[in-house]
Amino acid sequence: MTFWRFPRYVSVGEKQQRAKKKLEKLMKENKDIKPVRIEGNAIAKTWWGKAWNKNLEAYADYSNRIGRGRSYVRCGAVLDLQIQEGHVRALVQGSDSDPYSIKIKIKSLEKDIWKEIKDFCTGKLDSLQELLMGKFPAALGEIFTDRGKGLFPSPKEIDFDCSCPDIASMCKHIAATLYGVGARLDHEPNLFFLLRNIEIGDLISETIRDKTEELLARAQKKSIRILEDQDLSSVFGIEMDAVSDFEKEKEVKAGNKTVSGKKIKTTAKTRKTPAKKPVHVSEKPVAKKAVKKTKKGSTKKSAKGKTTKKRVL
Repeated sequence: MTFWRFPRYVSVGEKQQRAKKKLEKLMKENKDIKPVRIEGNAIAKTWWGKAWNKNLEAYADYSNRIGRGRSYVRCGAVLDLQIQEGHVRALVQGSDSDPYSIKIKIKSLEKDIWKEIKDFCTGKLDSLQELLMGKFPAALGEIFTDRGKGLFPSPKEIDFDCSCPDIASMCKHIAATLYGVGARLDHEPNLFFLLRNIEIGDLISETIRDKTEELLARAQKKSIRILEDQDLSSVFGIEMDAVSDFEKEKEVKAGNKTVSGKKIKTTAKTRKTPAKKPVHVSEKPVAKKAVKKTKKGSTKKSAKGKTTKKRVL
């Protein structure tokens, strides 16, 4: 006659040592192993990791079962965790010498829900970095975590399987794997969008497009800080020359003038010379001529007696 007995109690320290030895062996065989390591008491520290774990704990189907996996993930029992599009694969060290194999499938986010979320996010996200870091308005966080209408999966969207002999629908190895996903999102939050089969760029591209259109619309409007030349003239009491020196030189050669930045074509005007006034020839120079003539034979007296005539020009 056989009797059913409780399994032997395994301390936390013993679990950690067992998991450590097995991990070292696996890493020698496969360098692509990605274990889940928890530092400190909190399993997840960032917004995406916390939101993932909180979502699982919010459902009654999981709330009474998922807690069994906390101690396992803290002890380093999740030796390998691979997150790919729509599914998760893991190796979790249990009471057996070999780790158990876990497979979790998560359905893609429904297109209608995704469209509503994208429409709501329009103009509210500034960059991809802020989205991944969880730095966005609180209203977006509420939309993302809305049960049944948000980004996070509900129990009906999650299917799982474990190679352990436990007959429970969710064993502690599966629970540890789900918590491991939350811990992994702390370091790689973009994996969440891969897991739900949605494009993270769709949330940002819509925002960038809207901001670009807004900037272009503003650029078309004249800034009130820019004053016209005539405004500057009235304010500072100076004339603003809007024509460059090169253009001035060119305009001067072409016979044009520039006044206060405006070109005014001028026609060449002929300068009228004033009428010459009649010039009176003085008698003194005539007398000199007469004196000179006297040297040639005329007398000095006759030279003085000659009368001079006024020459009118």
